[in-house]
Amino acid sequence: MKDLNRALSDISDIKSQLAAGTMFRGFGPAVMAVTGILALTVAAIQSWLSPPATAYAFTATWVITAMAAAGLSIVEVVARSRRQHGGLADAILINALEQLLPAAFAGIALTAVIWTFAPAILWTLPGLWQMLVALGLFAAGRTLPREVRWVAGWYMITGPVVLMLTASSPAPDPWVMGLPFGIGQLALAAVLKLAYGEYPANDR
Repeated sequence: MKDLNRALSDISDIKSQLAAGTMFRGFGPAVMAVTGILALTVAAIQSWLSPPATAYAFTATWVITAMAAAGLSIVEVVARSRRQHGGLADAILINALEQLLPAAFAGIALTAVIWTFAPAILWTLPGLWQMLVALGLFAAGRTLPREVRWVAGWYMITGPVVLMLTASSPAPDPWVMGLPFGIGQLALAAVLKLAYGEYPANDR
């Protein structure tokens, strides 16, 4: 029995090591592009509305948009992981989530705290969200295509720029969300498409 347990433990360790060294191919370029188009569409709709959305309505709209984009991404990630990674899918998926979840949790926590206790600074959330996305992509850089770091750099630049632009006029502006996330997600889709194209035998 001890030998069996040791063998199972060794197999689990081997899977973990293989997962850590395997490029995660769960993010689909098409879905990433859809999330970028979604961000641009929501920004266009918000900018067209009159009167402009209040800070609460603005934030709530983008939280719902983020949840929709995350839902699409999660469904795609699980399905693609099963197709792309076979028996290693669970280990590779868990490895990727361990790198991405801290930034995601920080975003949720910041949003909840500011919404509840400091609504006067809701205007800071777009910039903070963008920097957290950058940190998540940088953290996952070991298992994602290396070119993803350029997209992470984009979000790391747009975050502070958005904070500077909105600091003097903190009224909700849909394009401080729509443009950075629209361009960023479309760029991410292009990067993934090109990176996966380097390995056509595995991208089915």
